Amino acid sequence: MSLKETLNWRYTTKEFDPTKKISEADMAEVKNLLRMSPSSVNLQPWHFIIAETEEGKARIAKGTQGFFHFNEPKVTNASAVVLFCAKTDADEDYYQHIADTEDKNGRFPNEDIKNGFLGAVKAFAGIHKYDLKDLNHWMEKQVYLNIGSFLLGVATLGIDATPMEGIDVKALDDEFGLREKGFTALVAVSIGYRAESDFNTTDKTPKSRLPESEIFTEI
Repeated sequence: MSLKETLNWRYTTKEFDPTKKISEADMAEVKNLLRMSPSSVNLQPWHFIIAETEEGKARIAKGTQGFFHFNEPKVTNASAVVLFCAKTDADEDYYQHIADTEDKNGRFPNEDIKNGFLGAVKAFAGIHKYDLKDLNHWMEKQVYLNIGSFLLGVATLGIDATPMEGIDVKALDDEFGLREKGFTALVAVSIGYRAESDFNTTDKTPKSRLPESEIFTEI
């Protein structure tokens, strides 16, 4: 599919076919997609819990009880579910870890460039931590960049997806001990293949977006 065709094909799947499973090869692509996402100063302030087994999906479904019960079938009937988690803090040790990893991967031709990169990471993180006082929100924004890339990326593989903010993040933080590990649940994205009975499929319901004249200013 062309990019335009892919964008028109993908949609927020409301009903998954539980009999259809994502192949091992495509799941490897999915994991690489998560890992290779861009982030500001390459901070990568995320962690992903990937549930492919029935037991794993049942654990994530604990975040769809009570008020969020309507999302439970989207978890249990999907082929897999990715729980996107954000770091709750970042410190000097983490910045150094990022720089050391880049150095190990051959990103820096010399120590001066490595130190310049590390200084930039500390500067931008410091602005958000001390001046704007929104470090947590800034790191969550990086996770949302990943989610946007993820939704389009899986569509290029012919995989359907459903992003869900309608989850009990505290229940999931407790289930996986996330806060003790320095993370918090943010969004769950179910992936798999649409059921023929899904009312929201683009085969049955046309996509609706605001017109270009309303959203673009060309200068």
